[in-house]
Amino acid sequence: MHELGVVFHIADSVEKIAVENEAEHIRKVVLEIGEVSTVIPEYLADVWKWNCKRNEMLTDCELVIERIPAVTFCQDCENNYPTVEFGKICPHCGSENTYLITGNEVNIKEIEVD
Repeated sequence: MHELGVVFHIADSVEKIAVENEAEHIRKVVLEIGEVSTVIPEYLADVWKWNCKRNEMLTDCELVIERIPAVTFCQDCENNYPTVEFGKICPHCGSENTYLITGNEVNIKEIEVD
């Protein structure tokens, strides 16, 4: 379960930002998680709750997860298509000359502090 490491990294990052901005408490964190990032949102949320209980600055901090759809670009026909539905093969022209343009991210989008 790599979600534990992801949570520790996110918590460390938001705490550092909060301290730099002289905030006393982090109220909410909004994350963007790509559809094919391999991070399982339900596991992440569970680990987040556990970690917040261990950290005074994160006590009762709400975690909001926004999904980023996986989109692939075909270099041959220059069309985008949904990655999960079609995989590596372009549904427009049948080419395998494709690459992922979104959907693998894990981003901190927003931090709300007191």
